[in-house]
Amino acid sequence: MKFAICNEIFQNWTLEDAMTFVRKAGYDAIEIAPFTLAKNVNDISETERQRIRSLARNAGLEISGIHWVLVQTEGLHLTAPDQAIRDRTSKYFCDLVNFCADIGGRFMVVGSPKQRNLLEGVSHTQAWSWATEVFRAPVALAEKRGVTICFEPLAPSETNFINTAEEAIRFTKQLASAHFKIILDVKAMCSEAKPIPQIIQESASHLAYFHANDQNLKGPGFGEVDFKPIAAALKDVGYDGFVSVEVFKFEEGPEVIATQSIQYLKTSFA
Repeated sequence: MKFAICNEIFQNWTLEDAMTFVRKAGYDAIEIAPFTLAKNVNDISETERQRIRSLARNAGLEISGIHWVLVQTEGLHLTAPDQAIRDRTSKYFCDLVNFCADIGGRFMVVGSPKQRNLLEGVSHTQAWSWATEVFRAPVALAEKRGVTICFEPLAPSETNFINTAEEAIRFTKQLASAHFKIILDVKAMCSEAKPIPQIIQESASHLAYFHANDQNLKGPGFGEVDFKPIAAALKDVGYDGFVSVEVFKFEEGPEVIATQSIQYLKTSFA
């Protein structure tokens, strides 16, 4: 397994400085949130994409992929009744796939709870069908560009559409693509009735990416979640992908978050 960390914790840092620190802290990769670079991914030029790729290479890092992909965008929604909105969303996912591939990333995490929530008058059945169609073109493009789109089950407190790993697997299986899988997130799994190791075991063949954090929205080791059983379960199923630190509360500061998270993960996975 390889350890990564999401770049948005490095607020007001240059991407170069963040990458340098991440590598020195002991990470193998960095995960990019496009909104930290531009409100719309299409505003990031080809030159800048190549520069990002070069920065990572020079720092000795991989770019694992992208996440928080619809943050700061407008007029996009997976389950909106208006087909024009869904079509724009599908097109933007294609743009994101291209961006991910251009910077050397291989995984695109789709959480986007606000942009998938069932709107008033929309049934779960309708939303399921509409969202499936939204992903059809992006998944086809992902196959060509070598990117895996990872759909993220999220807690009911975050969204009312696809809350469990089991649901996310059923959703992604519809397109029967090796480039449409699920991501498991520790914070989100804490909302499920099943123990986290059991979820990992049951999701193994559909799991392409993993986010490490705590139920308290901080980094691994900053709360009560014990990662040793989680690490054991990932090893047991043969997961050899990225374990990426994603946090939502930054008060400890990026240096402390990054350093203590990787130390805790390496101890847990030892």
